[in-house]
This record gives sequence, C-alpha cells and structure tokens, in this order.
Amino acid sequence: MSNPRPLEQREVELITLLSHTQLGISPRMFLSKWDVNYEQLAAICHCSIGTVTRWFARGDNYRRPGSYPCLKLKLADLLLENYQDIPGEWVQSIFPPRSQ
Repeated sequence: MSNPRPLEQREVELITLLSHTQLGISPRMFLSKWDVNYEQLAAICHCSIGTVTRWFARGDNYRRPGSYPCLKLKLADLLLENYQDIPGEWVQSIFPPRSQ
C-alpha cells in the first residue's frame, strides 16, 4: 500500500469549502440551461427514463431527485461550461479510454 500524499493548506481549505456547500443542480435547472432530453438526463444520472420522468411529474407521480443525480448534473454542467478550457491530461484522467 502506498503512502497517501499529505494535504497542503490550500487543499484543506478546499475540503472545508466543499464540506460547507450543497453542490448540485436540479434536473429542471439543468434542462433549462442545456438542450438535452430525458434519455440524456437518465444517462448522465445513471438512472431510468422513468425516474427522470417522475422528477418532472406533478401530483402523486412526482419524485424529488436525490443528491447523487443533482451532483452528477452539477459535474456535467461544470464540464459542459468549461470543456474547452480543461487541459487534455485532465480530460484523460476524468474520462479514461474505454477498454476494447
């Protein structure tokens, strides 16, 4: 087992910021910002289209999205907003090549 890298002050500060923040974006806000469909939302959030449909339903069929899908949508939003500015090695570490 390797030794973990010690945290520097700026990393400790980042962890503090993250621990005091509700990081996420609602499916409704994501859909109003990006021209995606329910199938694409389901793919981003790793859920069924039926689940996505219930996020936008009214009445008894409505289901509030959990924190995980909202976090995934926030990550997608950040990547879509900044994709052109992300260094290539970061893209490769975030999206490793698929094995054949």
